[in-house]
Amino acid sequence: MTFAHSAESFTYWRESDGQFLGHLNVYPDHWTQGEDLEDLKVQLLDLHQEFSKQDLPGIRKVGELVVA
Repeated sequence: MTFAHSAESFTYWRESDGQFLGHLNVYPDHWTQGEDLEDLKVQLLDLHQEFSKQDLPGIRKVGELVVA
């Protein structure tokens, strides 16, 4: 069995208390945090999986429009 992998870009920063905050760029209104960068990535993956399950009401997404 083969699984397809995809990549999602994310934005992150480190706060003065050492916590890492970030969000998936496709869901910029939904931030999460982690104790370190790897923990933040785990939290972001959880968000992605939850938001990808269904079309949840109130979840704003970023789209792309191609203009000719």
